[in-house]
Amino acid sequence: MTMTAASPGRPAFGIVWLAAALLLGAAAARVVAQPQTLAAELVWGGDAEGGSPYVEADPRDPARVVGFEVDVAALIASKLGLRPRFQPVQFTSIDASVKRGDFLIGLSGIEDTPARRAALAVTVPYYEFREVLTVRAADAPRIRTLDDLRGKRVGTLGGTIAYEILLASQAARGLVAVSYDDDVHPYSDLALGRLDAVLLDHVLAEKAMRRERGLVTHAETVAVGHYVGVLDRRNAAVRDRIDAILREAMRDGTLEGIFRRWGLWNDDQPALYARVTAGPAGQAPPQRSPGTATAVMRYLPALLRAAVITLVLSCLAMALAVAAGVVVASGRVYGGPLVRAGLTAYVELTRGTPVLLQLFVLYYGLAELVRLPAFVAALLGLGLNYAAYESEIYRGALEAVPRGQLEAARVLGLGERQVFTLVRGPQALRLALAPMTNDFVALLKDSSLVSVLTVVELTKQTQIFAANLGSWVVPGALCAALYLAMSLPLARAARRMEAKWKAPTP
Repeated sequence: MTMTAASPGRPAFGIVWLAAALLLGAAAARVVAQPQTLAAELVWGGDAEGGSPYVEADPRDPARVVGFEVDVAALIASKLGLRPRFQPVQFTSIDASVKRGDFLIGLSGIEDTPARRAALAVTVPYYEFREVLTVRAADAPRIRTLDDLRGKRVGTLGGTIAYEILLASQAARGLVAVSYDDDVHPYSDLALGRLDAVLLDHVLAEKAMRRERGLVTHAETVAVGHYVGVLDRRNAAVRDRIDAILREAMRDGTLEGIFRRWGLWNDDQPALYARVTAGPAGQAPPQRSPGTATAVMRYLPALLRAAVITLVLSCLAMALAVAAGVVVASGRVYGGPLVRAGLTAYVELTRGTPVLLQLFVLYYGLAELVRLPAFVAALLGLGLNYAAYESEIYRGALEAVPRGQLEAARVLGLGERQVFTLVRGPQALRLALAPMTNDFVALLKDSSLVSVLTVVELTKQTQIFAANLGSWVVPGALCAALYLAMSLPLARAARRMEAKWKAPTP
């Protein structure tokens, strides 16, 4: 990494480099700030991981995508005289990417919410869905509504209307809302017994019924919502053109044909289309989005609970990493050839594969053999991953102790255990303390990865908050403040320990 701006004797080059960086940043900011204009292509964003019937890779040609949202985008593009081009993006990042100008319109089963309407240019609704409850067949007679789920775990997608319903029900009904990043694992966890119910769109529930056995979706509607497209507010004029296209497609049956082709047309849609084609007077008045201050007060308790989960998980995982790291390092230094080979293989395998993959294997891959609770799987995944790195620190520290001291201790009649506990171990601990505390701070931040296992830690809760608020500014600032509140005292304590245990200068 070039550090010439701070290097002695080369200040001029550093100033030029800094000025160029500032100019490039300013130019990029101006580009992002401009409304996206229509060129030869209609660039639209969606989450291909959402799968059928929304957006998915074509099984016959993985280079292209198919789904009803793909057909809707193609319809809009053709009426605008453009070619559609798909831009993949994570579902929870669609709103932010639209604001950045990464694409013109987001289409991926995006729900119409007051916060979204306050932050973006939202199209007219083009599909009506129902929030429905799915349970195991054996539980269907006794679990039919949210009132039957007191003290139970209910899964859903984060940043959705269903999550908002469950969040409100946590206090009113005492149920536990479990957030997921995709619509597959809630239903697979329900089948495995990790959840007691799933609340999601009827489109997702019907897809899950074809994939998972032993599940039942109740016909009763918990709530009603609508799918919309989202654009940046600076592109409101383009949104109005798209609204006209969608209304015409409702009148001439084009949209009905798309949804029939994907098996989604039902008796709910004609009434919606009648309201939308009647114009603004025929539509329900938009709900007012809660203010930022109200949203912060609503989500702050959840953020504080998530921060506690992050801190507890990080402390326990680091304790496991230290204990396992000491064992691995000692085995590699004192063990026989087979022990050293086995421990070396563990270290290299762990360091050579992503921690995210290891978490998936522990929680989902081993589910048929052992169904670890999400928190336990997260603890084991982080702890065993960091144990490999800690072991290398401790091994290096053990081998850094001068051999002359070890030989002198043996000459004095100390056994190997005494040499380790009285001479080698204390010195190695002092040498390892600084990198060990650095790893603790790194683990505190890496704990955000465990959200894939439904552990709602600080970053995951912030992501949900931002998705529902329609902005990352306030949630991001609160998240950063909470991380700093946890990490700065730790860094200060580590510096004090290093100063106290620092070896005396000879």
